[in-house]
Amino acid sequence: MDMYLIFIFVLFALAISDLMVGVANDAVNFLNSSLGSRVAPRHIIMIVASLGVLLGATFSNGMMEVARKGLFYPEHLLFTEVIILFMAVMFTDVLLLDFFNTFGLPTSTTVSLVFGLLGAAVGISWLKVMNGATIMVDGTAQVAHVGDFINSSKALAIISSILLSVVFSFAFGIFVQWISRLIFSFNFEKTIKYYGSLWSGAAIAAITYFILIKGLKDASFMTKENFQLLKDNTLLILLSVFLGSAAIMQLLNWLWNINPLKIVVIMGTFALALAFAGNDLVNFIGVPLAGLESFRLFQANGGNDLLMEGLNHPVATETYMLIIAGTIMVLTLWFSKKARTVTETELNLSRQDEGSERFGSSIFARVLVRRVIRVGTFFSTIIPQSTVAKISKRFDQSEFNERVRKEKNPPMFDLVRASVNLMVSSVLIAIGTSYKLPLSTTYVTFMVAMSTSLVDGAWGRDSAVYRITGVFSVIGGWFVTALAAFAVALGISIFVKWAGLIGVIIMVGLAVFAFYRTHLTHKKRSKEKQLLLDEAETSTSVDNLFEKSTEAASKIYKQVTSTFSKAVEALTNENRKELKSLTTDIAELNEKIKKQKNNVHKTMLKLQIDNSDSGNYYVQILDFQRDIANSLEYLVEPLLSHVENQHKPITPEQAVELNELAKSINVFSKFVQSVIHDATYDKLPEVTAKQAAILDYMKTMRKNQIKRIQQKEVGNKNSNLYLNMLLEVRKLMAFQVNMLISLRDFVEFQTNRKA
Repeated sequence: MDMYLIFIFVLFALAISDLMVGVANDAVNFLNSSLGSRVAPRHIIMIVASLGVLLGATFSNGMMEVARKGLFYPEHLLFTEVIILFMAVMFTDVLLLDFFNTFGLPTSTTVSLVFGLLGAAVGISWLKVMNGATIMVDGTAQVAHVGDFINSSKALAIISSILLSVVFSFAFGIFVQWISRLIFSFNFEKTIKYYGSLWSGAAIAAITYFILIKGLKDASFMTKENFQLLKDNTLLILLSVFLGSAAIMQLLNWLWNINPLKIVVIMGTFALALAFAGNDLVNFIGVPLAGLESFRLFQANGGNDLLMEGLNHPVATETYMLIIAGTIMVLTLWFSKKARTVTETELNLSRQDEGSERFGSSIFARVLVRRVIRVGTFFSTIIPQSTVAKISKRFDQSEFNERVRKEKNPPMFDLVRASVNLMVSSVLIAIGTSYKLPLSTTYVTFMVAMSTSLVDGAWGRDSAVYRITGVFSVIGGWFVTALAAFAVALGISIFVKWAGLIGVIIMVGLAVFAFYRTHLTHKKRSKEKQLLLDEAETSTSVDNLFEKSTEAASKIYKQVTSTFSKAVEALTNENRKELKSLTTDIAELNEKIKKQKNNVHKTMLKLQIDNSDSGNYYVQILDFQRDIANSLEYLVEPLLSHVENQHKPITPEQAVELNELAKSINVFSKFVQSVIHDATYDKLPEVTAKQAAILDYMKTMRKNQIKRIQQKEVGNKNSNLYLNMLLEVRKLMAFQVNMLISLRDFVEFQTNRKA
């Protein structure tokens, strides 16, 4: 019994972790609209969301039916089997959600849990079948099959919900956003006075419907009779809410000039947070609570193994557990950096402005955009031009963009879109709940956000392929969640069943290690991103641009020297590991410079018009950095390929020549760095003289190589490798000198400007 007590302790430790990673992933569902529209300061938004989460957690009934009997039949499983099943599910859920959080991909906690349960149940059932288990059917014992233990209809319902959520949410979001934009346009400050109160009344009624149907459905104080009474009078309640809220919104706008859309967004944020905690809390603590109930049944049976038929009966959760869980969720909401990362993914995919895109392009996205453009061109030719002009005027963003550009911290989209996001999500989730359709909150809110951004033209010609690729990457991740949860839980359940307590200890160790690794990965990604953001924010003056240019140039000169010396040594010693490490470092350097180039547009916008010359020098220096990084890549990758393919090593004579070249480049690079550090650009003739000396030596190296080829001392692979190295080094020398000349010109510009 002591061993199973340890299992329960591990389950609840995992539950705390699951609460943290689950909130980090699901926070995007109720925060993206308010944060993206900047409806209020971040701390106000967080307070509203926290109140919703805490209240929802307190209202939750705390026991998830699917955790106890939804996907498997507990009456056919023993306590010793069920407890391992629950253990496998929690390990899988925590590891999987933490992985998605690290890379900022929103996924469904419900799908992760359900398919984890399904996989673990299949694993345990398979072991039972292999051991010749029997089950009782109508009082008769019969040989068991895996299907006898699994409720497969539940899994099929979840799979269908993915497709339903994606299709209906996207289509409905497009329709409502298009109508709302026709009504309000992008200059909604003018139209809000006429239609704002009615629109807000409808939105608040929709959100109220959502709270009544979804948020309070499983509340601990809500009896079936009370809930049925609410459903029977839903129409009357909603009509009253619509009329009352519309009147109040109009008065607030008349008397205090309060924008009613702000109230809609704040109320919607609270409603989604309330429903999230009230319904999704059980995704995180349902399994541990089911494990605790199993242990109590086990204890009541004197510590003797028994079938878990008792899990078929409903069990309420103590209020203090709900409050503790709600508190953990609120703290995570405030302090989790991964929650911000997940939120930023959706906001970046739906933001109105252009800029650096996180995702690349795919063939599917390119083909889809091409087809849509052709269809749009076709319809623009058959629809009367007067109609097209009127519609286009409602979608004209020029005034909106001009106004936003002047703001220091502009919103990613406006309040009209934010209110539609919340209203449509609320209605769809409430309708799905009332008809017992297992719609995912994550799927609905994400797809609605994508559809409204599409209507608003956020997916323009310059960003559409990247945004579409990003959307399908996230959607693909949802299916990966299901498959990964099933496979991992199945494997863990079999392993823990076989290894027992030792297996649990090993899994705890692996979980801790995985958390540590993902923490380091996320920290590294966040640091790199912050550096780019800091550069974009601080590069707003000529002095800042010059400082960053000289600093970046000095660093890349050091990297050239270090990389070439290490590459020559690794090639000589056939050190594949070192060459692989160099390749990774160069790829990271290349990616960093590429992101800096992508942010050039924003940097130039922040410069004053009369400082365009400094921007020109900055771009030039960035171009040379990119050229140097590319040359390093073209230099090292063939070396790695040569060593990996086990080709003949370079000759001793070649090694001597390359080492001598590395020493010369080292001396050259240090001299250039001193020129930059001391700003002694009058020494540029000395730099070019040193460059010429190195190039002369490389001519000698090339002649020696040609002699070796003619005397058949080296083969084709060796010749291509050696000559390619000399070619890339020559390019590197040219790029370094050209970058130094650009820095000198920048210095002269600085001096003349200040004179």
